[in-house]
Amino acid sequence: MAESTYKIIELVGTSTKSWEDAAKGAVETASKSLKDLRIAEISELDMKLEKGKVAAFRARVKVSFKYMGKE
Repeated sequence: MAESTYKIIELVGTSTKSWEDAAKGAVETASKSLKDLRIAEISELDMKLEKGKVAAFRARVKVSFKYMGKE
């Protein structure tokens, strides 16, 4: 098996519906500009509050992808 190097970045996704949609949206958006996504790990969940009510769900997601370096 060939050795590989992976880069990890952190994203924050938001949704008015759920944490799952927030995380999914972050990964789907990242996949539009990053190649070969490998692993996504939810590192933190929180909510945006407005007037004492939940206005949005936020998911902090760590995403890894294969690092290709300069070609």
